[in-house]
Amino acid sequence: MEKNKKTSRESPFVNWSFKKINYILFITGLSLVIFGYILMATGEVNSFQSLTLAPMMLFIGYLVVIPLSILIKK
Repeated sequence: MEKNKKTSRESPFVNWSFKKINYILFITGLSLVIFGYILMATGEVNSFQSLTLAPMMLFIGYLVVIPLSILIKK
């Protein structure tokens, strides 16, 4: 048997690297994505809202904010 095996119960989040800022950024990115899809669905077919604003929000949410929330370490 292994002698180094820990018998006490430790929290599974002891070595968790995500902090409060990570969760805030992730929720911000997720809300950008959700609002981007809502804007795209509610806008006219050839409007600024559907063709420019919504894709920019989706791009920023998916490719900037959500990966940033994963990569930031304090």
